[in-house]
Amino acid sequence: MTQILRMSNLYAPTLKEDPSDADIDSARLLLRAGMLRKAASGLYTFLPLGFRVLKKIENIVREEMDASGAQEILMPVLQPAELWEESGRLNDYGPELMRLVDRHNREMCLGPTHEEIIVALVRNELRSYKELPQNLYQIQTKYRDEIRPRFGLLRSREFVMKDAYSFNATQESLQETYDEMGRAYGAICERCGLDYREVEADGGQIGGKVTTEFMALAESGEADLVYCSCGYAADAEAGACLARPTLYEVDAMEKIATPDVHTIAELAAFLNIPESSTVKALSGKDAEGNLVCLFIPGDHELNELKIEGLVPGFTLLTDEEMLAFGLCKGSMGPVGLPEGARVIAATSLQAIPQWVVGANEDGYHYVGARLGEDFQVDEWADLATVKPGDCCPTCGLPLEGARGIEVAQIFQLGDKYSRAMGATFMDEDGEEKPFIMGCYGVGISRTLAAIVEQHHDEHGIMWPLSVAPAHICVVPLTVGDNEVQPMAEKIAKDLAELGFEVVIDDRDERAGVKFNDADLIGWPVQIVVGKRGLKEGKVEMKLRRTGEKKEVALDALAEMMGFARRAMRDNVLHGAGTGAFAAIFG
Repeated sequence: MTQILRMSNLYAPTLKEDPSDADIDSARLLLRAGMLRKAASGLYTFLPLGFRVLKKIENIVREEMDASGAQEILMPVLQPAELWEESGRLNDYGPELMRLVDRHNREMCLGPTHEEIIVALVRNELRSYKELPQNLYQIQTKYRDEIRPRFGLLRSREFVMKDAYSFNATQESLQETYDEMGRAYGAICERCGLDYREVEADGGQIGGKVTTEFMALAESGEADLVYCSCGYAADAEAGACLARPTLYEVDAMEKIATPDVHTIAELAAFLNIPESSTVKALSGKDAEGNLVCLFIPGDHELNELKIEGLVPGFTLLTDEEMLAFGLCKGSMGPVGLPEGARVIAATSLQAIPQWVVGANEDGYHYVGARLGEDFQVDEWADLATVKPGDCCPTCGLPLEGARGIEVAQIFQLGDKYSRAMGATFMDEDGEEKPFIMGCYGVGISRTLAAIVEQHHDEHGIMWPLSVAPAHICVVPLTVGDNEVQPMAEKIAKDLAELGFEVVIDDRDERAGVKFNDADLIGWPVQIVVGKRGLKEGKVEMKLRRTGEKKEVALDALAEMMGFARRAMRDNVLHGAGTGAFAAIFG
């Protein structure tokens, strides 16, 4: 029989007021519901109820990973820095990598990720193509020295993560593993009750040209994403930008005075045209110090990730550097640029033959500057950050926008780490080749926060059954009597024998306190036992998600709950189990 939890014994100190430093709903509610406590900036203690949820998410992840054929291991958190030197990431990763020196003056780091150490593990163990593919994973605490920890569990300095690493002999084999991990991650999101999107993404500090993020949709999310009804979705930083610039047409190029106009918004207002009819100019230099001039639609922003890939070492010019190159801040344009400047423009600007741009003279702009006649463009490229309303690169329809929380990401790494660290295997022809790698991460603690962001109301959390700290809370309205509490104890025992996880609120508290805490903590089902109902042979059942209440006869309760348990058992393997009780309220 499943253990019955007792509120009188549980270390679950709920709070009546919102913590002053909780900046999003998940942080506020997890603290108020007695599931977390803040130890320091970006560091949290999981209390018993929060830890139960965390372990349930871990178990869902573990079940899906094991079903995919991946094998669980456990690697050390503390890693030798020389491994990171081998891969070239020791300095590239930046100050977020937590570093320390041991008593032997050996530099170490606390792992934010484990590519280096797992490559060091397998390069001496996997020697033949016959041993491939292999997919190894762990669930472990990771560390990241965030400059500004915030948003509770979403941006913390210590977090729980599942990371997996595959070793394949060919790109085709890697693609199969990558696709399998994508299916597993989709199942994890569904079983956790998340409304999510799979989106194109950037490899960031991990690397890899092919990567997909799994984003839980939430207004509190740090990431902007775009999506289309055709199925396309992308992180706004990684998605292809097919902007819709609008033409402001005149007979010939005209230089006009624009006093006190230095921004796109001011220029559009001055000319009484939309910002999409203007062209934004930016200036920078490459790694060798050569001038690079960029032009994008006026209603868009430069994408730093894209320009870094196009112009390695690119940095924007300071005001002093612009003057040194003969450029005018606030009035820069493509007409009359300094000789030798490399001119790159957003591909979407090819659609408008006349541009509204700066005249490279303070207080003046050009309207009707003609592409190919008044100025030239050296290169066309995707330079801007995609936003809602841009064209979908798949079907051409306008994109919609949303915000999301990244809960997981999968990467095709290729031979980035294996080649750098000399990790090779013998192929069928007897030739030494570097492993073709993939890596696959799920933020366990981030997923917990994302679930709360999606599943709450003004009263508290509304856990999906699959991850709830317990399924049912039995609430006796009086305790210490010989009628209500004994019946509540019997109901709790009967439900536990059916296989439910049950908590009984046996505290000597007012009914209002118990009801408020039950909603705050988010027990999916509440069964209220009171004297008045017992006189009629009934108890009250409440669904937390909908707030629906139903009086249930005591002699029908066991059969009704048995039906719900069977439905839940069938459903929880494929979804969040949230509909298991819906039928009995129908």
